[in-house]
Amino acid sequence: MSDRLFALRLFARVARKGSFSAAGRELQSTASRTIATLEREIGVALFVRTTRAVTLTDAGLDFLARIESVLAELDEAEHAARGTGELRGILRIGLGTNFAMREVIPRLSDFMSRHPVLRIDLMMGDQREDLVAEGVDVALRFGPLSDSTATVRRILAWPRVLAASRAYLDKAGAPLTPTDLAQHAIILGPASLSGRWSFRKGDTATSFQVEGKLTIRASLGAVAAAVEGLGIVMTPLGACRRELERGELVRLLPEWDAGTVELNAVYASGRAAKPSARAFVDYLIAALHETEPPPSSPPSIGDKPGPSA
Repeated sequence: MSDRLFALRLFARVARKGSFSAAGRELQSTASRTIATLEREIGVALFVRTTRAVTLTDAGLDFLARIESVLAELDEAEHAARGTGELRGILRIGLGTNFAMREVIPRLSDFMSRHPVLRIDLMMGDQREDLVAEGVDVALRFGPLSDSTATVRRILAWPRVLAASRAYLDKAGAPLTPTDLAQHAIILGPASLSGRWSFRKGDTATSFQVEGKLTIRASLGAVAAAVEGLGIVMTPLGACRRELERGELVRLLPEWDAGTVELNAVYASGRAAKPSARAFVDYLIAALHETEPPPSSPPSIGDKPGPSA
């Protein structure tokens, strides 16, 4: 890689990391010296350096916006020229902790064995990342998308389900219709933070506001709270499938459709998607759809009285 091209890649990483040392560790370089040389050659300061942070100047922001698309095109050209399908560099994936632990990490070994030179950075967290500011190559996001300019690819849609532990149901009884939920302790998780719940069965539809006794903004925590008997949770099926299979949770009102939650792959607007990002999303779609059918006859309580919970 030429010195100038290397300097441009390093500049982009410093800008996204907000740190010379972090970017230097990634690319095995003395970042500060390399960037100083680049600034002298261009004739303008790209960063404001303080003891606490490294931030872009206005000129640096404009420079970053212009070179990132060029770097992405170079990655694409190199990938095509090799003609081997080999993926290189670092792939940064933004995703929620629960989805990462349940669905992505168990499937990573096969993908990484197919692409042994590729390095992967799983940027796990329950807050949505700024794709551009944090240098995310692809984000896996559930629910509505706020950026209409981003490039999006649909991965799957999971039904929303209601679930509670048997211990809770032994104490509070099971709701037999959606309106019964007003008498229950409700856990509001990421799939239901607004508290507006809607249900449909055949030609019958109902929608109402629920009051959450407990609000948890991480899906993993909301499901765990339901397992501990703290109330009824509404969550995507995939987020509680394991607990349903184990009998730790019971699905409620299965004949009522509570809608779906879509999972999408999101690429930052204004940038071409990395070949590695596209390959990972292709792999994930195929892997998820192989195992997507729900478990056969998980424990559930419908809208007709059944065996004692």
